[in-house]
Amino acid sequence: MRLLRILIADDHEVVRQGVRAILEAQPGWSIVAESENGLDAVEQAQQTKPDIALLDISMPLLNGLEVTRQILKQRPETQVLILTMHESNELVQDLLAAGARGYILKTDAKRDLVNAVISLSEGRPFFTSKVAEMVLEGYRQRGAPVGAEISIGDRLTARERQILQLLAEGKSSKEAAVALNISIKTAETHRANIMRKLDLHSLADLVRYAIRNRIIEP
Repeated sequence: MRLLRILIADDHEVVRQGVRAILEAQPGWSIVAESENGLDAVEQAQQTKPDIALLDISMPLLNGLEVTRQILKQRPETQVLILTMHESNELVQDLLAAGARGYILKTDAKRDLVNAVISLSEGRPFFTSKVAEMVLEGYRQRGAPVGAEISIGDRLTARERQILQLLAEGKSSKEAAVALNISIKTAETHRANIMRKLDLHSLADLVRYAIRNRIIEP
């Protein structure tokens, strides 16, 4: 088996340790980076150029959906595998539209994780059976591939989606500016654009939007 470079991003250390143990037991597989938040995952992917990026969805600072978008924008050849406890049809659609090639549930990791990584490394998608059923059902209901719809979040730029999550997590404009290495004025401009584009009128509206659209967890 060829040398395979893998990035793991999950905000729970015990999950990262368990995944690392499973993957490093395979000959020629190397964990080149671990991240506990989404912003770091994007930076690590840019630096280490992994073949496989193994991502959770619910991560602080930047969620797995946005991490997927940004990693693939920087490095389209990286294969994104989602490992999560979430199994909603809409979430699967959004992630496939963003470019993820695999989606498995954490409850199935012990059985399916190695096979999923092998499939993606060979250019084939991989879904656990329950997720595959959701993909098929989405196709039947819409008459089009899952992920073909454009979500309201696509009205926002990548930077605006970052700011949205940080604000929804309780960060001030100043704290968001520091996290993203931008000026406070720029952060405030992004905040104003978010509110205008999404027709939101208060921070409470913004938080409710973020929860409803699975950008953060309640």
